[in-house]
Amino acid sequence: MSIAGETGAAPRGLTRGQAWGIVAFFAAAVFAWLLFAVWPDWLNAILISKKAFFSSIFNGITLAGLYFLVASGFTLVFGLMRNVNLAHGSLYLLGAYLGYEVTRITGYWLVGVAAGFAVLAVLGLLMQVFVFRRLEGDDLRQTLVTIGISIVAADLMLWMWTGATYQIATPAWLDGAVKLPVVTAYRSSGDAVFLTYPFYRLVVLAAAIVIGIGLWLLLNRTRVGMMIRAGVDDRAMLAASGVNVHAVFAVVFAIGAGLAGFAGVVGGSALSVAPGEDVRYLLASLVVVIVGGMGSITGAAIGALLIGLAEQVGLVYFPTYGIVLTFVIMVVTLAIRPQGIMGKAR
Repeated sequence: MSIAGETGAAPRGLTRGQAWGIVAFFAAAVFAWLLFAVWPDWLNAILISKKAFFSSIFNGITLAGLYFLVASGFTLVFGLMRNVNLAHGSLYLLGAYLGYEVTRITGYWLVGVAAGFAVLAVLGLLMQVFVFRRLEGDDLRQTLVTIGISIVAADLMLWMWTGATYQIATPAWLDGAVKLPVVTAYRSSGDAVFLTYPFYRLVVLAAAIVIGIGLWLLLNRTRVGMMIRAGVDDRAMLAASGVNVHAVFAVVFAIGAGLAGFAGVVGGSALSVAPGEDVRYLLASLVVVIVGGMGSITGAAIGALLIGLAEQVGLVYFPTYGIVLTFVIMVVTLAIRPQGIMGKAR
């Protein structure tokens, strides 16, 4: 009898869970060092400075939150329902302008946020009923019509609000900065100097996380979400079961447009409101949905995170070619996984 037979089964290697646990431990150790240690001069020389490095990281993460707010509505309409709405960027910009006007008139930022969501949700509902319902299954006509709508909307907004740049005023409780657990230096007294970051941008990130979780639960854990997914996969079968498919799709389109308006007010408060922002956020939404996977809320979050980090880190370390990183990510993703990171092959 072999020794293995006498002493029991031969010892086995690490399980997959144990291996990932070891990797996570070392990753946590490295991350803790990055946060709390003062970097040596050679690392500061490579990464400019610890403050600049972590500022770009947090800027990328919070920008990803804003991109997700815009792209989440777009992935519902374009990725899930297969409605080609190239006027989505115009919905974002219109929501921002409406939020600015309502906030200025009422003096309440939250009222402006609510108005941006509600008005754009109604507008999206009307677009679905009077435009997309008549163009079902015709992607080319949807593309051409929504391009025309976006051009007309851009000219109307330019006529009403001119080419000036606006900033939506936020309430006092959202102003100021918070200290993050990132040590950038130590004073001569031995006290640590922590990185400070705008509180409002962290609120935007938190809002994006809450909305993302809510949308995922809506689509995957509710009866409404089941009807939405069933309507996308087999509309005729869902209609035969007695469900009003047009009403379900109209509600989804309204939610998507409302999220664009909500993101417009939130983004206009964090950054600015100006002509051209509609094109910027439309392109960002397209890239996020393509990279993350069409129709996937989780994929939209991953895509937004990748694009936000690439854009902000690129601005710090590759200012001339930073914007190219965004499209490099898209090209590499399409080459390796054409359906996107979380997309399903069709």
